Amino acid sequence: MRAVGVFEFGGSEVLRVINLPDPEPGAGEVVVRVHAATVNPTDIMTRNGARAELLRADGDGPYLMGMEAAGEVAAIGESADTDLRRGDRVMAIVVPKGAYGAYAELVAVPAESVVRSPAGVTDAEAATLPMNGLTARMALDTLHLKRGSVVAITGAAGTLGGYLIQLARADGLTVVADASQADEGLVKGLGADFVVRRGDDVARRIRQVIVSGVDGLADAALLGDKVIPAVRDGGKVVTLRGYRGPEVPVREITFHPILVRNYFKEHEKLDRLRQQVEAGQVTLRVARTFPAQDAALAHRLLEAGGVRGRLVLEF
Repeated sequence: MRAVGVFEFGGSEVLRVINLPDPEPGAGEVVVRVHAATVNPTDIMTRNGARAELLRADGDGPYLMGMEAAGEVAAIGESADTDLRRGDRVMAIVVPKGAYGAYAELVAVPAESVVRSPAGVTDAEAATLPMNGLTARMALDTLHLKRGSVVAITGAAGTLGGYLIQLARADGLTVVADASQADEGLVKGLGADFVVRRGDDVARRIRQVIVSGVDGLADAALLGDKVIPAVRDGGKVVTLRGYRGPEVPVREITFHPILVRNYFKEHEKLDRLRQQVEAGQVTLRVARTFPAQDAALAHRLLEAGGVRGRLVLEF
């Protein structure tokens, strides 16, 4: 099978189209014939060497990327707990390791990590949901806010931010979201109740809207300590990439780093996301598609910033 990976770390030029053996389904696994795989910031970190030490522990390469894919069922392993059949259109969350990832024509995943694609959407659209959607779901589950509570979302115009807005609204939360002037209409259209200007001082602007402070905050913009003033005493902040908050707690605000790989077998939650797309509660956004061999271009565009929706590789 064709795959896209790296043997060395660096800029987008290190990405290579390589040939790997077709995977066979292990016990409890489903092999997905990948038609579309998204390009995410975590893929950039794999390619540029930010995780080199961890990756080299798995061998000398090649190293594949890609945490979400969509396509069709190619094979089903023994004892796989699934009602899927060969040829069914599906989407899956993938946890890359070594020469394994979604940037490939075929990928074997646990049956719990794959569900049917939403009806009426393309493979490229479906591929944007599994990892990003489950990350948003995990963030809101971690905040565990009651209906009617107020949640703030930074990085709201991005793919993760958009899912956070829509899932929070479906959970009955009031949403305060940030945006640039150019993205204000987009973020409002996704369902945010209040939109404030993005930036390092976004917390001050959130407080101007919610004077008492928000009950919880999902920091998709990776602002760290800068969001603290937006949160009420005893509130919660969900963070990405392991940030645990200041060494000395402030006003009993707690920080909760999340890692989506802890949700990669949350089959019911992934299937619920499918249902919410079909119900019109969640919008899938594809910024642009590329042939798999143009992965380097997709990486460059993502690194340049300003992408709204996901860049998708097609196999």
